[in-house]
Amino acid sequence: MPDVYRKITEVCNVHPDQVFDLVKKSNEPLVLRGLVDKWPAVEAAKKSFENFQEYLFKFYSNDLLVTYYGEPEINGRVFYSEDFKGFNYKVARVKLKEVLDRIQSYSRSDRAPVYYVGSTMLDRWFPGFRGENKLTLDGVDPLVSIWLGNQSVISTHFDFPENVACNVVGRRRFTLFPPDQIDNLYIGPLDMTPSGRAVSLVDVREPDLEKFPKYSVAQKSALVAELDVGDALYLPSMWWHHVEGLDDFNVLVNFWWRDTPNYWGNPDYALQHAIMSLRNLPKEQKNAWKKIFDYYVFGNDESDGHIPEHAKGILGEMTEDRAKQIRTQLEKRFRS
Repeated sequence: MPDVYRKITEVCNVHPDQVFDLVKKSNEPLVLRGLVDKWPAVEAAKKSFENFQEYLFKFYSNDLLVTYYGEPEINGRVFYSEDFKGFNYKVARVKLKEVLDRIQSYSRSDRAPVYYVGSTMLDRWFPGFRGENKLTLDGVDPLVSIWLGNQSVISTHFDFPENVACNVVGRRRFTLFPPDQIDNLYIGPLDMTPSGRAVSLVDVREPDLEKFPKYSVAQKSALVAELDVGDALYLPSMWWHHVEGLDDFNVLVNFWWRDTPNYWGNPDYALQHAIMSLRNLPKEQKNAWKKIFDYYVFGNDESDGHIPEHAKGILGEMTEDRAKQIRTQLEKRFRS
């Protein structure tokens, strides 16, 4: 566990109907103690594994679940193979009962394989669950996901959406880093990733500072949040996070949303295009394009103030119609 130099803010006695007003005022993570303590799912989990299992099966659609499996030797870490030609786990599609039976069979074992069902759409696989276990997020339509498994370790990564992660079963530890720490986290490949997001190659539990010396800088910015049953974490967009399931059985439910219109598109696509078009240019050209991007994209909002409003074109307000026009132009250019 890393040295912690900053304390994460904790808030108690927040009602699920009030959480959105709280989190939209924060630019940093918040631990929300007991936020979902009264959820029926949490109350079932507090009684026993069997009680929660019976509760979850009430909603199960009977569809197969994408499940990660790793041998005991990987110590729970869902990651790359040693030669980076693949991964250290296998993926199968199985029924919920099979996953839960396997997890239960290794409870209290010192050498348990890892079983991990990641980011599964709640309303598809467990319709009705959300109706009984509510979180009010006024004005947004969140994507809700469920994660379950045993002592899994998910490497440091970021997500674009805002996120309230609600801890339903077991304990979890989040180690968090601000977005500006990317230079110190030693990020791996963009297009071959363990679970769809580029991850840090540093094992937060036992960092190798000889191999990854700049990580010591990231440690100084680290926040650690340990969630008990019924607690939640607000994770702002773009914050890096490393996630550990600490008990023999763990369940998390995430509410994801973006605070910008969907028609603006996914910034990941812009990054991929920039890598293709700009990354390998001569240094002088890259420096020139960096200035251009700073001017038009990342810099002063008044960069177009000298242009009459009717003549701004794509520099004007990014409406849905304007976004469609840009997308149409890009599609034509990509086909040519």
